[in-house]
Amino acid sequence: MKPIESIFLQKTKWYSDRRFEKWLLLWTDIVAVALALVLAVAAAAAFRDAATRTAVVASAFSSARLQGYAALLGVMVVAFWSKGHYSKRKPFANEVKDVLKVTLTLALVDAALMFLTKWQFSRAVMLVNWTLAPVTIVLARWAIKRVLIVAGGWVRPMVIIGYGENAIETALAFKDEPMMGLRLSAFLIPAGKPKLEHQIRDRNGNIVPSITLGRDPSQVLAQLGNPHVVLALEQGDIDSHQEMILRLNRYNREVQIVPALRGLPLYGMEANHFFAHEVLLLTMRNNLARRFPQLVKRCFDLAVSASVLVLGSPMFLFIALRVASTGRPIFFGHTRVGQHNKPFQCYKFRTMAPNADTLLAELLATDPEARAEWERDFKLKNDPRITSIGRFLRKTSLDEIPQLWNVLKGDMSLVGPRPVVTAELERYGSQVDFYLEAKPGITGLWQISGRNDVTYDTRVYLDAWYVKNWSLFNDIVILLKTVKVIFRTDGAY
Repeated sequence: MKPIESIFLQKTKWYSDRRFEKWLLLWTDIVAVALALVLAVAAAAAFRDAATRTAVVASAFSSARLQGYAALLGVMVVAFWSKGHYSKRKPFANEVKDVLKVTLTLALVDAALMFLTKWQFSRAVMLVNWTLAPVTIVLARWAIKRVLIVAGGWVRPMVIIGYGENAIETALAFKDEPMMGLRLSAFLIPAGKPKLEHQIRDRNGNIVPSITLGRDPSQVLAQLGNPHVVLALEQGDIDSHQEMILRLNRYNREVQIVPALRGLPLYGMEANHFFAHEVLLLTMRNNLARRFPQLVKRCFDLAVSASVLVLGSPMFLFIALRVASTGRPIFFGHTRVGQHNKPFQCYKFRTMAPNADTLLAELLATDPEARAEWERDFKLKNDPRITSIGRFLRKTSLDEIPQLWNVLKGDMSLVGPRPVVTAELERYGSQVDFYLEAKPGITGLWQISGRNDVTYDTRVYLDAWYVKNWSLFNDIVILLKTVKVIFRTDGAY
């Protein structure tokens, strides 16, 4: 670091002050929504004549309209403050979901006020304004947090109290959420427990140390600078470490607990407690087994797949012509296992040579390594059957475009488990019921988590996790991340 930068950072403590960060994020939201209004007015007035443009601007910035808008901003700030957006660290997806809920509610309230008061207003301005608001809020928050991180603020040290798989999974989960600003500095191992066998490295490549923790954790935490504490013990450990946990609770105002509930449906799990009883009641929901969520997912699939087919038809026709130049047929249908064990024809653009079966048989008969890879993954990284255009289509996943027809027919969903053949079902073991409960998807968790580079066991785990924790919001996030993965072409072959 240059001397002048060092002096500047030493003299300016604002970037690491928690109160400043709270107020900075609060005003960032206000400015972001105000920016959405300005952009909406500019968009609505851009293609109007002079008289209409003046009327649109006047109605949007009238005294009464601005007062109503200010009241809505006040409600927004209170809502975000109550949800902990300015004081607590939340995973990015949860934060975005809260932003969408709050802005949608404000949009409905705003529309009701406009109609009830009969004020003059532009419907175009209102629609564009509340469409842009969540986008500008999320982007502005991300930008401010990045600036704070670069300046040396926002980031807080974190320790995980645990020694087993739950602690490891917790560390990896926080590592995947860098914008939360919590950086793991140490594992604290309860007395009498073994140190971690699996080594975790921080973002600088350094191994995160393991420190033995006594019954009174306050001394160790004080030596570490009073970091954020996450308790991630294994099943059955709560009872044996109650004294340590109670001391921890008295020493820290806020301790986050990660219960060892791996394998259970966690999304939408509701927690309740009984008055005067130390009983925690957790309610699990199987969303994909309920009719209304199924209807929502189906409507979403129909709307998106039909729109993509119509808008992308010129490109799809071009791909079909290129595939046809390598022989016939253009499309390839393969029998896969669908929902409730019902077989269906899964369509793709043909990416292999017309004599692909002969080429595969010859390769497996003469190459033991290729045969072992095929038996393990049902895929080959260097597959001689794939044509030149087929290799490009696979790299970009464009070969799966015809599956949009499967979605329209109801055989598949936009997002879901990876479609498999009957022989693969036995590899799902105890998770097979979760696979058969949902429609296979064009994309899914495994595609955005490494695609063909992940192990088969990991694919099974991700498919089961998706079904157990389904939500429409998760589908939207997976679709957006799929676009990013396609452009990177990581793990595709």
